[in-house]
Amino acid sequence: MKLSTFLLAALLIFSFSLKAATETATYTDPYKMMEVLADNTFSRIAKEQSNIAADPEVLRVIVNDELVPYIDSRYAALRVIGNSADLKKVPREDILAFVDAFQNYMVATYAGVFTQYRDQKVIIEPGAGGLEEQKIITVRTRVIDPGKPDIKIDFKLRRGKDSETWLVFDMVAEGISLLDSKRAELGNLIRQQGLVSVTNLLREKAKAPITLPEAK
Repeated sequence: MKLSTFLLAALLIFSFSLKAATETATYTDPYKMMEVLADNTFSRIAKEQSNIAADPEVLRVIVNDELVPYIDSRYAALRVIGNSADLKKVPREDILAFVDAFQNYMVATYAGVFTQYRDQKVIIEPGAGGLEEQKIITVRTRVIDPGKPDIKIDFKLRRGKDSETWLVFDMVAEGISLLDSKRAELGNLIRQQGLVSVTNLLREKAKAPITLPEAK
């Protein structure tokens, strides 16, 4: 199975696990969060199929509404930077600009994947307990697509600043970490071109229009 298939499955189930409303709901149990909110994102996509067909950019709006409040974009972006730049020497505004550009880039990535959404089924495996003592956990899931092998997806979550809620910062599809992939891709560019240059690159990538796949 190709990496693109892993990425599609990961993003599909990632959306399955996250939900934002006018007032963002919070959850102290990450497994309950994923269970309770499993239907919301895809329900909205299903309801807006005609709007999406007319304007695929609707998917970008859905991602911003439904997913972004539950993604730890700052933590993920800083992990991407890693040791590629000395953050003590980088102006704070440059770091914030990178975080914002990275988030918008990932939103565009998710929106593009959702153009391929069908009716895949997601199974969320129960937790092992002992959350009180953990700061980072893995939530294991399976994507079931009739006629194809199940795809195993692990989600990495960390406690929020309030120590009560949880946020997603990475997903691992069949052993392939999306965050590690982005660290390898963007880390080299940061070392070669600098953080500001990569920030501008991500901004341009994020502006690319969302397009629907051609009908077969």
